[in-house]
Amino acid sequence: MAEVVYLHVGAPKTGTTYLQDRLLANRHTLAQRGISYPVGNAGDMFDPALDLIDRRWGGHRELVRGEWDNLVARVRRVQGTAVISHEILAGARSEQVERAMRDLDGEVHVVYSARDIARQVPAEWQESVKHRYKRPFARFLRSVQGTERRDSPMWFWRVQGLPDVFNRWALDLPPERVHLVTVPPSGAAPGKLWRRYCRAFGIDPRWAPEGGAARSNASLGIDEIAMLRELNLRLKKAGLDSESYRTLVRHVVTHHTLSGRKGMRPVVLPPSARGWAREIAEEWIEWVEGAGIDVVGDLDDLRPVFPDGDDWQDADRGKPRRVADATMEALVAVVMEAAAREEEDAHGSRLGKAARKLRGQ
Repeated sequence: MAEVVYLHVGAPKTGTTYLQDRLLANRHTLAQRGISYPVGNAGDMFDPALDLIDRRWGGHRELVRGEWDNLVARVRRVQGTAVISHEILAGARSEQVERAMRDLDGEVHVVYSARDIARQVPAEWQESVKHRYKRPFARFLRSVQGTERRDSPMWFWRVQGLPDVFNRWALDLPPERVHLVTVPPSGAAPGKLWRRYCRAFGIDPRWAPEGGAARSNASLGIDEIAMLRELNLRLKKAGLDSESYRTLVRHVVTHHTLSGRKGMRPVVLPPSARGWAREIAEEWIEWVEGAGIDVVGDLDDLRPVFPDGDDWQDADRGKPRRVADATMEALVAVVMEAAAREEEDAHGSRLGKAARKLRGQ
């Protein structure tokens, strides 16, 4: 078993995709320094994390049975330090946390990364829309504000509620083995968050110079989300299956097309919710200071910063022309994807015919 295990449990939307890609890209050089990132053949730790937290996840649940045990087996073969990282681990129930700690059985450090709540609410809403939900932002915000935060049935609070996540994942750990990484505010110097992660994991940033594949998980604007919500509604009526949605809508339309548009109007908390967001931030900071855990970064980063002036725009009111432009870009992307697949299929058919001819069939 590894001598030390750093268990990074989230939160979602805190630079986790970039972190995991960079660990993957540098896993061989890190291994030479005694730091293992035991991902296995999949290239990430989503499957083991989903197996542990036991959620349906669009029908994917049955495909990952046994993956947590496989990850534990890889950790047991590590000599030195192992890093485990996936953001959905934050949603684990208490009995699942107990299983994880029992299975890992050693010097486990829990790492949790947090960003200010005013940025996390819009980010999680956007993520839900990318996963086929259609609810407007105002309704999502009301639900977040009105739901119990401790031991919450709501996914948002299970992964984003800082005190609750730590109370589940780090209840029996000494404070020096519990680490909070704060996400720097918008506009921070490039690499600042990465260096904070390195410090939390005991990694010298020079050991991992490669940036990785830089998978896209960019935000969408008000008009792009309006288009996607309407598309979700129509595709549900049309009966599109989950795998086709994941490939065509989430990847082709959302990540590769809409997220790259210029001049997007950002989703921002309305003025009526900003006092609530500030109160949440102060509660979190007070909890962290009282717990005495290791803070990597600055607790002030958890305090929301809102735009100056009165230029707030309703996230549920897309501008028709902008929505139409986004729709046309998405349509072009899907048509080009279909054309590329048709060409690939035709090419494959020609190769198949040639191969059959050579075999005398």
